[in-house]
Amino acid sequence: MSELPFAPGAFAEVIGDPIGHSKSPTIHKFWLDRAGIPADYRAAHVKPEDLWIYFEERRRDPAWRGCNVTIPHKQAVMKLVDRIDPAAERIGAVNTVVPADGKLVGYNTDYAGFLEPIRPLLAQQHLFRMARVFGTGGAAKAVVLALHDHGFTIVVAARDLDKARALREAFEPDERLIAPIEIFADPTDFPFDDREGILDLVVNTTSLGMNGQPPLALDFSHVPPDAVIYDIVYAPLETPLLAEAKRHGLRTIDGLHMLIGQAAAAFERFYGRPAPRDADDALRALLVA
Repeated sequence: MSELPFAPGAFAEVIGDPIGHSKSPTIHKFWLDRAGIPADYRAAHVKPEDLWIYFEERRRDPAWRGCNVTIPHKQAVMKLVDRIDPAAERIGAVNTVVPADGKLVGYNTDYAGFLEPIRPLLAQQHLFRMARVFGTGGAAKAVVLALHDHGFTIVVAARDLDKARALREAFEPDERLIAPIEIFADPTDFPFDDREGILDLVVNTTSLGMNGQPPLALDFSHVPPDAVIYDIVYAPLETPLLAEAKRHGLRTIDGLHMLIGQAAAAFERFYGRPAPRDADDALRALLVA
């Protein structure tokens, strides 16, 4: 992607309702400073009823480079942009909007962000890949699609079984997506077979385990030996799910990996150059300080 010219006062932003919790300004400002890009990144509180007004105003602002979109706007924004990237169309959610040639284009960077920390695993050969995914929201759709595209057989667990069925139907007639089932809350004595050569992944895409929320109801008797536990929640960084996984000696991936990965994909859309990823450790320290 070629570098784009910068109008005076150039800026991008993140929109949502609420928005005070967002770490996106910290991430993007960190990269803008390291890259020496003369632009800013802000947070804007946009209520659902004001969403269309926001985009009408921004599309006329030459300094606006685009925005990230967070809860609860990821589906609603799809009706307000002029064009949707095919990947975002498949996912059914937009989390990044960029102006291009007078049009608003919607993208989804959650797909790339989710895959980033597991790419070393995906580069390996496996006899079978199995994923247990909790949740059916916008992030879950990106996660399930990413796993589906990389050869996983997927079980979706959700409290709302109708939403799980709807997610299943989006992939018909593919037999590698199996849904719905209840949350794995009760202990089981199910005997796992030999898992050699099998990649097992457990992914939480819900808000369970987030600060102020109850933990995910998962009994680890349902988790295969040597599984990788991936929680996209990043506040707290170590969720109850990840803490329990560590007590069982399992590998874990925290939500900052996906957060930073999806932000990097959006950063390149906004500013026309890759995010400077040479100081990710310093960025993570800043985000958890």
